[in-house]
Amino acid sequence: MTWSERTVERDGVRLSCRDWGGSGPSVVLLHGLAGHAGEWDDLARDLSRRHRVVAVDQRGHGASERLPRDVGRAAYVADAVAVIEQLGLRQPVLVGQSLGGHTAMLTAAAHPRLVRALVLVEAGPGGPNPNVQAEIGGWLDSWPAPFPSRKAAVDFLGGGAVGEGWAAGLEERGGGWWPRFDRDVMVDSLAENARRSFWDEWARITCPVLAVLGQSGIIPPQESEAMLRQRPGATAVSVPGTGHDVHLERPDVLRRLIRDFLDELAAHPARERP
Repeated sequence: MTWSERTVERDGVRLSCRDWGGSGPSVVLLHGLAGHAGEWDDLARDLSRRHRVVAVDQRGHGASERLPRDVGRAAYVADAVAVIEQLGLRQPVLVGQSLGGHTAMLTAAAHPRLVRALVLVEAGPGGPNPNVQAEIGGWLDSWPAPFPSRKAAVDFLGGGAVGEGWAAGLEERGGGWWPRFDRDVMVDSLAENARRSFWDEWARITCPVLAVLGQSGIIPPQESEAMLRQRPGATAVSVPGTGHDVHLERPDVLRRLIRDFLDELAAHPARERP
């Protein structure tokens, strides 16, 4: 099965989505900062056999609006809601990695009736992290863009499946390979995460949650433990031998975890939530 491009527009911002079709319960896939919808292709292809699957290029990323004026957390959440409503996705499961998982979490907190369940891949309430913008800005500044070849990009961005996944988000123009995002937009998107944590939002989650963590990822054990204490019904799984890009490093494990989670949801239909 292949995907078709669907466009959602909200407040003058165009969002590009990969619609994989499918006729079962809906799943929306949200990539992380500086990522792209194509990171989810293998998972989307697999899930679309039994689910309606849509992967989103979030604002400022990929084929979506490159320079949106608003990159606050609320704008990302409103975009997720617009995708759900405009594409007719009834109570989808939101799957998000890193900042995409953060967006999914905030969407479920603000719109409990709209979301069936959450899969958070290397994401949590976090913060505040006053250094995060400087760290990400420095990392993006280290990219030797344009890359002279796709292979050079793959090698620089981690090699193997991780490098391939990141390099797939680049575009070829002018004899080189360029990021499909603006560096300052990425840094500005983290402004709220630098200032505060989001534990109040986590406390408002009412739907089932699967948290998938990399064994050496960015979510410290004390954060995941606190998440489970606050939401004892949530499930957390650590994937051995992985870091932050679990979805690229061990896509086979993530596919199995998400399939099992979705099967469990199907076996226990959702009750109406307040």
